[in-house]
Amino acid sequence: MKFSKEMLLLYAVTDRKWTGEKTLYRQVEEALKGGATLIQLREKNMPQEDFLKEAREMAALCHRYGTALIINDNVEVALKSGADGVHVGMEDLPVKEIRKQVPGDFIIGATAKTTEQAQRAEKEGADYLGVGAVFPSPTKKNAIRITTEELKKICSSVRIPAVAIGGITSENAGTLVGGGMAGMALVSAVFGASDIERETAGLKKKIQEVVSL
Repeated sequence: MKFSKEMLLLYAVTDRKWTGEKTLYRQVEEALKGGATLIQLREKNMPQEDFLKEAREMAALCHRYGTALIINDNVEVALKSGADGVHVGMEDLPVKEIRKQVPGDFIIGATAKTTEQAQRAEKEGADYLGVGAVFPSPTKKNAIRITTEELKKICSSVRIPAVAIGGITSENAGTLVGGGMAGMALVSAVFGASDIERETAGLKKKIQEVVSL
């Protein structure tokens, strides 16, 4: 699937801690129905074969809704499952090494917390950046916080689009006005909601307003 910055508007990142009585598959479908523009499948502790099976199911689901699927960290699973790309952090395989292994239209996202990291990722061939944490994050409790001014500085230091990430909710999203991001990545704000479809739709509208200002 060809990458565009519009994909980043509402970037939903999975987290099994929020599944409750629902399956992750059902949660993701509800987010897609609500208008999620990109899904990242994040599984830190799942065996490789199980992860691959799940990724194949999720890729088929996302593609049915015309939405791309990104795999967190695992390039092999991303390639074998038919997913559209991978997102890597600073401690993962460098973007330049991934770019050598994948098709030309394969999407690569990279985490950046400084302008130097952002510019390096762009130079190595990243399609987009994940910039944060912009707020305290329940997913990554030790994540380094960055201010909205720092977010703006990082976003303006590169030509590729960026998505703000880290503890974003419907209550605090509006404070990121002027951050320069193309969208926001959400975890608990989407998957922790009792009505995921409705909450996703509301969040999408709010994010659209914030990024357009």
